[in-house]
Amino acid sequence: MDRRRFLVGMAVLAAGCRPRASGTTIGSKNFTEQLILGELLAQYLEPVAPRGVVRRFYLAGTYICHQALLAGRIDTYVEYTGTALAAILKEKHIVSGHEEVFAFVKDQYARRFNLTVLPPLGFDNSFAIVMRGPDSRRLGVTKLSQVAPVASRLRMGVGYEFLERPDGYRGLVSRYGLNFAEAPRVMDLGLMYRALENQQVDLIAAANTDGLIAARDLVVLEDDLHYFPPYDAVPIVRPECLQSSPAVASAMQRLAGRLSAQDMRRLNFAIDGEKKDVVVVVREFLAQKKL
Repeated sequence: MDRRRFLVGMAVLAAGCRPRASGTTIGSKNFTEQLILGELLAQYLEPVAPRGVVRRFYLAGTYICHQALLAGRIDTYVEYTGTALAAILKEKHIVSGHEEVFAFVKDQYARRFNLTVLPPLGFDNSFAIVMRGPDSRRLGVTKLSQVAPVASRLRMGVGYEFLERPDGYRGLVSRYGLNFAEAPRVMDLGLMYRALENQQVDLIAAANTDGLIAARDLVVLEDDLHYFPPYDAVPIVRPECLQSSPAVASAMQRLAGRLSAQDMRRLNFAIDGEKKDVVVVVREFLAQKKL
């Protein structure tokens, strides 16, 4: 762990010593899908939470959200099983398959951290290596195993977390034998599609549920060597939150299987592509789903 991450984590833990805001506190990481999921949990739980809800969004990456849960600064946030397996449990290759990964993560979070992992929301947000459609067709590249022969002509853009995480960049280039034209360009997640469109990079490490993939002529390269584990979206909750409010516990259980990958692409595109307000988008979605 580098010094910067250590200091940030200690700051979160120190904040846990101060009196926290009342209400069920919901966190999120700092990208569009996480903002949507955080707002969805907030609006969905607000009618049943005894003291209402508190939003603590944009908590940077996985490590900070996890520390915030452990410190009691938030009660819940949505994580991805593959991320929990690799970034928190550090055991990427122990199990494979959606059900196996979920069961392992659920068991280990309970044992190691006394945290409850609820059933998947219904979609898998695996990492997606994305290329411009014209380049994919010109180079004849539709699978990641086909990138190696042309990698020396390509530049890759990645997010900060993907560069460092154990299931991220280093493992990817090792598994597929990739030697790119230059070191990866590290940028905010929101800027990667713009960089790809402006031909500043040729590949980006995006997400399977990104709305801009379908809206533009982009191709997701098949992970044919199965480098990435499943990334099913799951709420992680402090058990004290569930025990203190049976209504919240019951409501969160009812979310299982209610969001599809298509739903998430549509929601993500409404924010990133159509520039709509996340509060309005989520409210309309919950009404449509009768949640």
